[in-house]
Amino acid sequence: MVVNKLNHMEYIDGMETIGSNIMDKVLFMVESYDYERFTHQDVKKALNKEHLSIEDYAAVLSPAAMPFLEEMAQKAKGETRKHFGNSVCLFTPLYIANYCENQCIYCGFNCTNKIRRGKLSVQEVEEELQAIAATGLKEILLLTGESRKKSGVEYIGEAVKLAAKYFSAIGIEIYPLNSDEYAYLHQCGADFVSVYQETYNIAKYGQVHVRGPKRIYPYRFNAQERALLGGMRGVAFGALLGLDDFRKDAFAAGLHAFFIQQKYPRAEISFSTPRLRPYIHNAENNPTDVHEKQLLQVILAYRLFMPYAGITISTRERAGFRDHVIGMAATKISAGVRVGVGGHKEEEKGDEQFEISDSRSVAEVHHMILSRGLQPVYTDYIWV
Repeated sequence: MVVNKLNHMEYIDGMETIGSNIMDKVLFMVESYDYERFTHQDVKKALNKEHLSIEDYAAVLSPAAMPFLEEMAQKAKGETRKHFGNSVCLFTPLYIANYCENQCIYCGFNCTNKIRRGKLSVQEVEEELQAIAATGLKEILLLTGESRKKSGVEYIGEAVKLAAKYFSAIGIEIYPLNSDEYAYLHQCGADFVSVYQETYNIAKYGQVHVRGPKRIYPYRFNAQERALLGGMRGVAFGALLGLDDFRKDAFAAGLHAFFIQQKYPRAEISFSTPRLRPYIHNAENNPTDVHEKQLLQVILAYRLFMPYAGITISTRERAGFRDHVIGMAATKISAGVRVGVGGHKEEEKGDEQFEISDSRSVAEVHHMILSRGLQPVYTDYIWV
């Protein structure tokens, strides 16, 4: 089957439909989002409120809010302290495979890229987990390229089971699944699921996802809801900022998370804010319109709109920026990161997905957090 000949808004065989209306609600509101219409008065009005409405969220994401970053930061810091105290959670990702069936023009794992592909054996997975656990970390994020053939659900399930021996919180960032498959991985020990829509712009989504199952927009959009239906306790949202209009994509990601939270009030909601990064064969791939000030605005807007949501700051960003936003708005930070396959115990078995900016070890990030008067937290979840 050649997926790129199909309408990227239509499901293909094997993809579960759940009858949710959240996608239609988000797309309708994003279509009418004109961020140029907001004024300084709109922003001031939003910042004076205890709880932001969707209209207020739209205002603090607008260009009119840029002169108010300091006020936004102070308000965000207060909200972060109210809901999270002075704690900052640490984790690290482990890529267990980088085979991919998708042709996404912005990604190092693009199936047409001539890179070194690799997949950890079950024994290698455990050795990597042991090496990571030795750093003191208690939370792990398991990642694969998006290939059911090379990284099947059962293989991922075995990796999750092994991770449960060493870690108290396990996340997965893999290809979207049906709800019964998420239920299986939850039974194996997975706690939360990260799925990023990349861009919420339907036309742009079809342009940049040329081939492969990832091309099907609505199936990816509804992945978080299927994960919750499968029993996962938490889901993460985000767009790849710089791939399209970052303000509209951030607005859409916020709405997506907000409506999921309304429908599933017990779900733990979090955001990630990745920007485009250079990758192998495309060192020039950098966002041209999302500089650090704009990225900071997005992070602060997420915090003000959903003050109880977690926010992860990626190693895609430089160390100084990451240090600046923890405690203010970000509540989770990665450390000791490798973005090739494996690499924590032995040499990486496959090429990396993108270049990182912050290569500090767990110990170095731990001491940085302490130096800022904050508390490094290795686990905030205990199985009973």
